[in-house]
Parts: sequence; C-alpha cells; structure tokens
Amino acid sequence: MKNQPRNPGRGSRKGLPLSALALMLSLSACQLNKPVPAPAQIESMSMRAAQQGDVVAESRLRDWAQRQVPVAQRELGLLYLTRPEQRAEAQRLFMQAARAGDTEAAFQLAQMLRNGAPGIAAAPEQAIPWYRQAAQQKHARAALMLGMLFNNGEGVAVDHAQGARWLSVSSDLGNAHAMFLLSNAYSEGRGVERNEAYARRLLEEAAEHEYPPAIQELAMTVQMGDALSAKDELRAAHLLKEANEHRHNNWNRF
Repeated sequence: MKNQPRNPGRGSRKGLPLSALALMLSLSACQLNKPVPAPAQIESMSMRAAQQGDVVAESRLRDWAQRQVPVAQRELGLLYLTRPEQRAEAQRLFMQAARAGDTEAAFQLAQMLRNGAPGIAAAPEQAIPWYRQAAQQKHARAALMLGMLFNNGEGVAVDHAQGARWLSVSSDLGNAHAMFLLSNAYSEGRGVERNEAYARRLLEEAAEHEYPPAIQELAMTVQMGDALSAKDELRAAHLLKEANEHRHNNWNRF
C-alpha cells in the first residue's frame, strides 16, 4: 500500500509546526503591545539611524511608523529624504504625519511640494495649505515661506498684505530672515503702512540675531547717516567686520 501524502494543513502551516507558528504570533503580539516611546526617544533613535547608519534603529523607526506614530513617520521621512530612491516614500510619510497634526512634517511636506524632488514634480500651489498649517502651529520657517510665496506670487496670487502678515508672524517667532524682509516692507510701504522707525527697529533686531544681510544693510545705513541716526563710520566699520565674519556660516538656516 502506497504511503498517503501528508496533509500540510494538519499540524503545520507552510511547513511550520503549529507550535512555531503560535510562538511567532505571540512574539508579534508582544511587539505590538509594547508602549511607544516618548517623542524625544524616537528622535534620538532617528539620530542613531542617520548619523551611525544603525540598521536596528532604522528598523525600530519603521515599526513605530507602521503603528501610525506621527513622530516616527516624520523622522523616518527625514531619513528617507536623504536617499533619492526613497523620496517618494518620504513624501508619503510626511503626508501621514502632517494629517495627524505633526508640525515639522507639515513643513517638510510643503518644502517637498514647493521644490519638487527626483520623480516628484514641484507644485507650489499644493504647498501653501501645509505651510499654513505649520505656521499656524508657530513654525517660524513655515510662516517665513508663506510670506515669501505671497510676496513673490509663487503658487498663489501676489498679495503683499498677506506676505507682510506672515512675515510678521515669523518675525514675532524670532526668525531673523523674516525680520529683515519685514523691515524692507515697512521701509517701502509694501503691504503695510510705511513706517521708517519700525523698519529700523526690525533691521537692528535682525542684525542682533547675526543675520549677515541685515548687518551689512545696517552698516551701510549708519555709514551714511539718515533722519533716524547720525553718521557713524566707526560703528559701520565694526558692523561690516561682523558681517564678513558671519558670511561663512549657513545663514539660510534663518
């Protein structure tokens, strides 16, 4: 009598004994039941993955992102952003986290939409709502970008009043680049009522924040003198020296 073939559905699944399958399911359940770490811990794990190439750290980020943790989705997106072949996935992760209310994810998504990326067409008009979401959550650079987009008519109709409004939000949050641009707006009366005294105050504040273009413009102003201040060549020389010292820094961070 020929031996009957063993029924793979009895005692195993795809060659695995039921006991092994049960153990795997148990381990998966344990992993899912583990508490999600605090945002600071997730960000620390992200730094390990990015700076040290830690594959275990990256794997944990993926696990947390799959569990719909917005901070993990954002941090994994930032990691993928450095890899051209994974930028589309980075955009998807930013979108998920931004929809869940993550401020930095909304800003990063807006940046991708505005600038585009390999395989991703630039769409500035789609970036506006995400910049606005981040700006309303007190993201200074998002408010700066909104101000610039409205002033330049990028992805939206030119609206200098809206531009000044968002530059003011960014300036109030301490962004020196916004202070400098808003100073020019008040000096020229673009989108706001002209106010030379307030324009100078903003220019001085931007210079105090070590923003090189503001330092240089202030130096030129005090070198010549105007209705708001007497000519001061000594201060102008000091300011120009300071501006040159800061030029090697990446002042676009403002």
